[in-house]
Amino acid sequence: MKNLIILLLLVSTAVQAQRGNNERIKALRTAHITQALDLSSAEAEKFWPIYNKHTAQMETLRKQERREIMMVVNGDVSSVSDADANELIDKILSFKVSQIEHQKALVEELRGVIPPQKILRLNKAEEDFRKILMEQLKQRRGNNRKQ
Repeated sequence: MKNLIILLLLVSTAVQAQRGNNERIKALRTAHITQALDLSSAEAEKFWPIYNKHTAQMETLRKQERREIMMVVNGDVSSVSDADANELIDKILSFKVSQIEHQKALVEELRGVIPPQKILRLNKAEEDFRKILMEQLKQRRGNNRKQ
């Protein structure tokens, strides 16, 4: 019983830490994009609800894709039949089309909120932020290996 309680405490602590990291990343992303797009307070007030809704939709879509496609294959396509492979290819393409449709809907919503130049800069700002995160992750992994 004591071991079970300790295990539950460890798991809940890990979940809280992950949640904290996610919130920190979201805050950093918000600051980065706001600065990169040079959003005024009026623009930011309208931009962020639209962008956050889009981000949540894309995350849901990616999770569904991982669940339906990546978990089935599990990295080994040699055991997949031709029929199953064709079905997976169709699902992959369907997810890609859905992602493009969501991106298109985001742009359409943003057109009435921020200037088109800022919409163009959004993609680069997102890409730059991903690069920053990946670089920090590499540095942390490198530091952990040295210790």
